[in-house]
Amino acid sequence: MSNRVQQFTEYRRKMNERLLAEDNRVIKRMFSLDSLTYSGEGALDHKSKELMGLVASLVLRCDDCVSYHIAQSVEAGASREEIMETMSIGLVVGGTIVIPHLRRATEFLDEVTGAEA
Repeated sequence: MSNRVQQFTEYRRKMNERLLAEDNRVIKRMFSLDSLTYSGEGALDHKSKELMGLVASLVLRCDDCVSYHIAQSVEAGASREEIMETMSIGLVVGGTIVIPHLRRATEFLDEVTGAEA
């Protein structure tokens, strides 16, 4: 795992803890809802849920979310081909404005998987 991936993961963990330490029900409930949505098996398996989260994140142009869902998709067993096809769906749905996010997403995927560019 690259230093950038480690920094992203550590920062996210640290700041999530910081946010959840606040006495704010809305923040805590949203985090809980997010966890319930992506965790465990239901009608959809975990990998499918993460790939769907990746599409939504690309369309909404949230680089942090894209990075998170790439890492979670890899952890859930998604292949590079599955992730790239998922990102192509995000591109079609979101249009060409998604291309800069695809660039950063592919770079992050390379770092998560240790692929050579």
